[in-house]
Amino acid sequence: MDITQTIFKELDVSYGSDNVYYQIISAILESSERLQLPHHLKLLMAQPKNEIIVHFPVRLDDGTYRLFKGYRVQHNNVLGPYKGGMRYHRSVSLDHVKALAAIMTMKTALVRLPYGGAKGGIKVDPHALSHDELMRMTRRFTSALCPNIGPDYDIPAPDVGTNAQIMAWMADTYVNLSEPENRLGGISVVTGKPIEYGGPQGRDKATGQGLVYVLDELLPETGLDVRSISYSLIGYGNVGSWTGRLLQERGAKLLAVMDHTGAIHHAAGIDATALARHVETTGGVAGFASADSITTDEFYATKVDVFIPAALEQMITEEKAAIIQCRVLAEAANAPVTPAGERALLARGIAILPAILCNAGGVTVSFFEWKQNRQSESWDAATVDRELKRLMVAAAQRVRASA
Repeated sequence: MDITQTIFKELDVSYGSDNVYYQIISAILESSERLQLPHHLKLLMAQPKNEIIVHFPVRLDDGTYRLFKGYRVQHNNVLGPYKGGMRYHRSVSLDHVKALAAIMTMKTALVRLPYGGAKGGIKVDPHALSHDELMRMTRRFTSALCPNIGPDYDIPAPDVGTNAQIMAWMADTYVNLSEPENRLGGISVVTGKPIEYGGPQGRDKATGQGLVYVLDELLPETGLDVRSISYSLIGYGNVGSWTGRLLQERGAKLLAVMDHTGAIHHAAGIDATALARHVETTGGVAGFASADSITTDEFYATKVDVFIPAALEQMITEEKAAIIQCRVLAEAANAPVTPAGERALLARGIAILPAILCNAGGVTVSFFEWKQNRQSESWDAATVDRELKRLMVAAAQRVRASA
């Protein structure tokens, strides 16, 4: 019986091996074994401290009501307040959120931020709601969670399906439900807010910028230069599009992109900035005039120096890993590679840069925002970039030393 099965048997819980939470905790427990950590720490890491589920009604535009289910999982707060995003997506489930919360615990610890790990969300397609329905749902969700979040206790942030506007609604709701003496600092209950409402410079590009700093630091030892690499991207939302644009500024060539609408390729390179404008207008990469449409398998088989999954979890299965043609895979999304996929990539000699490092730029700039809100400060963009680079490079160096 392996360590994961042993721990879960002791906790009297059961998960299938294909369950995302089982897979994430397995990776944590296997690392704990290598580090020879005490048994009680393995038990603490294997289950979150709190699992919060709320049900709340929302009035739709046609006057009817819909009952929504929301989650907030608080995995660990030994190092500081719980920290993690709020996701609005059809795939949101309790085990899914638990897995992401555990990843956040590892991520904040790696970058040495004074935070623990949490995650939350609602099982919903946000694009199916009107602007006003989205606002009412967010405010109602926030009011249901109010006793369990706060600037000193649990600090949500944007994630898939949420943005700065949604964070502003959350902060505004929290502030107006708080006691008068707590309202002044109430906006620091969430990060990722609009600049006009206490948000930081550079938050939109933060995760992509952090990844680029990691590539700057770690690629040279693989024999690659970020200024001349070719790369491909899965996902062209916030993380993927900013990664594309920032790498393009350094001279790298984007050869292929895939998202939920399709896959595209251009041998001479895709203009990342023009593609970002196209996606903003149409909602996806399909139909981009300056590239050719390709199949999913053709996308995975496109030969590149760096392959960057920047969409959802568990997209790189063992089957996909067998046809990927790259030297380095940089996990810009949370846990984009399944355990079987990871074994297949490593067996082929493909280096993997882990998500808890590559994806940490967003939470790092979130920390800057929280710190500025608490201290009534406002940093300029140059200061944010300088501090982000300092922390990301230090984290990359720690990962290299440990590896």
